[in-house]
Amino acid sequence: MVAENSGVFNRKNTVVFSLQHRYFTIASYSIANDLWGMKKILICCCFILWVHSDLMAWGFYAHRLINKHAVFLLPPEMIVFFKPHIGYLEERATAPDSRRYMVQEEGPRHYIDLDHYGTYPFDSLPRKWTAASEKFGQDILNAHGIVPWWIQTMLARLTKAFSNKDPVNILKTAAELGHYIADAHVPLHTSSNHNGQKTNQHGIHAFWESRIPELLAETEWDLLTGKGFYIEDPFRFTWQFVLESAGAADSVLNLEALLNRSFPQERKFAFEFRNGQLIKQYSSDYSIQYNKSLNGMVERRLRSSIHAVASFWITAWTEAGQPDLSMLEKPAWSEAERKEMETLQAFWKTPLAGAGCH
Repeated sequence: MVAENSGVFNRKNTVVFSLQHRYFTIASYSIANDLWGMKKILICCCFILWVHSDLMAWGFYAHRLINKHAVFLLPPEMIVFFKPHIGYLEERATAPDSRRYMVQEEGPRHYIDLDHYGTYPFDSLPRKWTAASEKFGQDILNAHGIVPWWIQTMLARLTKAFSNKDPVNILKTAAELGHYIADAHVPLHTSSNHNGQKTNQHGIHAFWESRIPELLAETEWDLLTGKGFYIEDPFRFTWQFVLESAGAADSVLNLEALLNRSFPQERKFAFEFRNGQLIKQYSSDYSIQYNKSLNGMVERRLRSSIHAVASFWITAWTEAGQPDLSMLEKPAWSEAERKEMETLQAFWKTPLAGAGCH
């Protein structure tokens, strides 16, 4: 975990995250006693650890919300299996982010720096993995992210799990596939300026993907979408929403920069107590104004994520021959699988996890 405002932020190995509205904070703040005419200001340090998701696209709250809502877009033949395990699908949705510190190869699976390959629509980058590898080399591709291709790998794994009628791997793979699909819907997951570090907008990543959804999703947004569907060409469909994200990246940055110039700076941030911790975050007023400037972009991308996740699950099930999920045995989690989840959960409860990474 790092201080976003410190400028120390590495998307491959460092994650600033929110844990279901749970923030870990180290803060010192100014004290002035004008009543006694004392104008001394004590500034110890203001080292705020904003516990926020991703470079985890979205954030723990939104990732769980996406998988949860995706379940209700499935056909009855799938809901009969998925709905009883909806809690696990929510919980497992964040596992890929938890692995980012532990598995070196994990980071690039969450993003792609398309601007490294020129300008929209980035025609210099072949869409097929083999052609892209031949042109740029796998080291370059991994250095700048591989999320469109990794989604295809996870889709194949889910299809295999359905074919094998393996309830444990169906749930585990479906949940994690949902994570990568959701990440690819976040505009800054397609930009090398992923946290505004190139434009002095440090913290904008978590602002867009965590602060705004946590503030508005349950009270202001309509997350009901049409039913999921079978995707005829998953690879093309993936690149479609990846390019949509890339097309919105400049707006995410430029609109915040415009708002920042006109909004009263003393109202931009607020200190709030949450779960017994004093934390600094973008104020509700600033967050709401930014959301209005974006004209509902965050809500639209969240809705699109939900719909895409359900549709990929349906596609894998269909490609596997639509096995009867009502006949599957209750998942029997192995000791190794239980320990893995305990390890991932325990890691994210460590307040200083990853501090100092850059």
